[in-house]
Amino acid sequence: MPVDPVHLSAELIRCASVTPDEGGALVLLERLLAGAGFTCTRVDRGGVSNLYARWGLRGANKSFGFNGHTDVVPVGDAAAWSRDPFGGEVVDGVLWGRGATDMKTGVAAFTAAAVDFVRSTPPDGAVILAITGDEEGDAVDGTVALLDWMAQNGERMSHCLVGEPTCPNVMGEMMKIGRRGSMTCWFTATGVQGHSAYPHRARNPMSALVNLLARLEAEPLDTGTDHFDASTLAITTIDCGNPATNVIPAKGHATVNIRFNDAHSGASLTAWLQGHAAAVQAETGVQIDLRLQISGESFLTPPGEFSALVARSVAAETGVTPEYSTSGGTSDARFVKDHCPVVEFGLVGKTMHQVDERVEVAQIHQLKAIYSRVLRDYFA
Repeated sequence: MPVDPVHLSAELIRCASVTPDEGGALVLLERLLAGAGFTCTRVDRGGVSNLYARWGLRGANKSFGFNGHTDVVPVGDAAAWSRDPFGGEVVDGVLWGRGATDMKTGVAAFTAAAVDFVRSTPPDGAVILAITGDEEGDAVDGTVALLDWMAQNGERMSHCLVGEPTCPNVMGEMMKIGRRGSMTCWFTATGVQGHSAYPHRARNPMSALVNLLARLEAEPLDTGTDHFDASTLAITTIDCGNPATNVIPAKGHATVNIRFNDAHSGASLTAWLQGHAAAVQAETGVQIDLRLQISGESFLTPPGEFSALVARSVAAETGVTPEYSTSGGTSDARFVKDHCPVVEFGLVGKTMHQVDERVEVAQIHQLKAIYSRVLRDYFA
């Protein structure tokens, strides 16, 4: 019998796999995949659970990969949910629960498609599933661990499709061929504490920070590139923890987050931030230190036969031709792109991370049909 992706999605939702807890989700998938002839390996690292499953020969010339995650974000206030967030209930054609869009349904859809495909039409090649339990967390020991293990063991995907939700409102309307880079900068300004009535006797770190942040926001980073919107910089915190209104503090802190396109790199933006900090420090005499974290560089899989194959499959099953997009946040595709060409396609993601996360059952069946067609066409 074909694997029912809705039933499998509901079973996965009932696994309380809030990052980094495995919750039984990978155990469930491993049992199903092993029973279908996949060679399964748990690639656990740093307290994170990961699963690698391959049908076919290692190193096959055509090795199609799916990537996804079974971990989910916390439910928040459970009392605010209309239904049990880990109940996996189907009511009036809608599946409810944490992970219903992001992205246990995506994992269920590509798992069901892969199992049915190798059973009914065994391909001349390999089908690979790389599934992590650490996409919503630090993402250090998740897909990165899987890719490290693959490199050490001679495993490789020729192409990869990530099953993240990609459609804003209508099933089939958007696929991702790249992502913006993301980086965060924490500034610490150290001045001289003093009485607010005598500011000339102090050196105000907050004034220096305001000056610096104004400089960073003064001009747009760029106006966009061929496949990317304009890069953005957002001020997310300004604080000194000072309870007194008549004291100039000794230290202040500020944080900015940058989402950047392929006109920049983490290194070039680091130099840009350091240059502005050094200029304000020289002007004000306030020491400004930086701590940076680059979550991922921008990347693009240039439109070509692989993206066209996925787009044709989406259009055939939905009647909608997907837009090639690089919008949104980050995903594990930022790691996969160093391994092989990668694109992303998945469900409508309107309720991901929200209270009452849910998805239409019909979309899950559509998604399995799309992934099944991608496999058929890829190995045709």
